[in-house]
Amino acid sequence: MRLANKIALCLTLAAATLSVTAQQQPQQPKSPVTITPSADSTTPHNWTTEQILTCTVSDCWQLAGKSEATFFDIVQQLAEISAQTRGLTLPDNATAGQRAGEYIKAKAKADHGQLLYAIVDASIRKIGTPPAATK
Repeated sequence: MRLANKIALCLTLAAATLSVTAQQQPQQPKSPVTITPSADSTTPHNWTTEQILTCTVSDCWQLAGKSEATFFDIVQQLAEISAQTRGLTLPDNATAGQRAGEYIKAKAKADHGQLLYAIVDASIRKIGTPPAATK
């Protein structure tokens, strides 16, 4: 269940980011979103972790071939990296995903050259929680 919530959060994050990026690009017809079950999926892609960690929002959109589904995969991977690196657990509710999406949208709109990872990481820090201590 937690993985499904992470995916939902990533979709919200990506949708907000994509809406800003799409304003820079000619409109494309909406396509159904397909996200891999986890960021460490064995599905082949044309980027490295190092690449997406240093790409701007616009660069990631280009790297994704201007494909929503592929862009969502990048955002999902960045969200997983951020949560794991920071030792955070993503909340299990849509409201947190909406807050994160609004944050990403505002930051991406303010600076189209901003690193996508920096935006995703900041949103994960705002909504993520430390894992519960086990006894």
